[in-house]
Amino acid sequence: MFTRLGAVAYKKDLHNTIALCNYLNNPQDKFKSIHIGGTNGKGSTSHMLASILQDAGYKTGLYTSPHLIDFRERIRINGEMIDQDYVVNFTENITSVIEELSPSFFEVTVGMAFAYFAEQEIDIAIVEVGLGGRLDSTNIITPELSIITNISLDHTNLLGNTVQEIASEKAGIIKEGVPVIIGEYDSATANVFIDKAKALNSPIRFADQFLKISTSNVLGDILTASVSDHNSKIYHDLELDLTGSYQLKNVLSVLEAVKLLQDEGYKIPESAIYSGLKNVKVNTGLQGRWQVLGTVPFIVCDTGHNEAGIKEVIKNLNSLHYDQLHIVLGMVKDKDISAVLSQLPKKAMYYFCSPQLERALSPEDIQEQANSYGLLGNAYTSVFNAFTAAKENASKNDVVFIGGSTFVVAEVL
Repeated sequence: MFTRLGAVAYKKDLHNTIALCNYLNNPQDKFKSIHIGGTNGKGSTSHMLASILQDAGYKTGLYTSPHLIDFRERIRINGEMIDQDYVVNFTENITSVIEELSPSFFEVTVGMAFAYFAEQEIDIAIVEVGLGGRLDSTNIITPELSIITNISLDHTNLLGNTVQEIASEKAGIIKEGVPVIIGEYDSATANVFIDKAKALNSPIRFADQFLKISTSNVLGDILTASVSDHNSKIYHDLELDLTGSYQLKNVLSVLEAVKLLQDEGYKIPESAIYSGLKNVKVNTGLQGRWQVLGTVPFIVCDTGHNEAGIKEVIKNLNSLHYDQLHIVLGMVKDKDISAVLSQLPKKAMYYFCSPQLERALSPEDIQEQANSYGLLGNAYTSVFNAFTAAKENASKNDVVFIGGSTFVVAEVL
């Protein structure tokens, strides 16, 4: 499993996925889909778009990864997780194919999701890329629309050492004649997408070149935002139940996608856009995105774990008022943790820990590297012990943040 082992479990071709789906009678061809990739934000974007489509009355499949608590989080229809018996029976029924192909955990999960969506006769599926794009197991679909949220350095051992190389891998989800939306225009990578789209006759739009956030504010557990189109407000006071400031970038991709779908004939009333964005967590079960776990002291977690993701986390932390910041931090071995550590605040108290998996970096290793960046704190034998110590040390006016790895957040949840 990639979750446990990392790069050695990653298969750099689509052969197994194609063979498995052939055995399953190609379920991916039996429903419409939207394909979403990118370095950061693809999960939130997927859930927001799924929530809107649900509220518009479409039977909506949602495939995402990784899961936080329950494997079945990865495969949902209208927010409901895949039935446990289906997971068991599907796996038992393809035992002979598993023995023949030796597919990865992710490949089997993709096949399961597509088979389930086809059997349940969904109207449309939101399919999140697992890793990269070009060679990702999900990349056997021909979607109605492709979305690439943004590009930054992550999984460099697999995808490339420059943003241009990574963009090229992400651009691999662009299909012949299928429109593509790029969430953020970046002069360093824009031409990679433009050239790929041109070669495939795919209409391309950069969401942030057409839509802008005109006003925004956090009111309790709601992020409000108004969106303008060339200085004319088109959405007044949208309410998002995902309050991280980085969602303001993601929502532009979502709204641009909705417009394109409407142009293609999808009936998505404005009321569904407002209600869908306001009820993402209720509609889809999304967790771990700037999720508030307590208020006295203020306790929050976030799954952002690469340099760009941590920058957004720091931006959110800087917007808070507190006496002392406590950070529960754990990471995995196959990440460039120096880029993350260099972003973290030196005035915080740190609680270094390891999630329970083979890829985890030991708390002592994190502590040693963190110390070289002036980040001071103690090492703990588990995430639970680190989190408990942070809560015990925090006064009512302090903030406790949990992050550094999806798996640390999962254990706290």
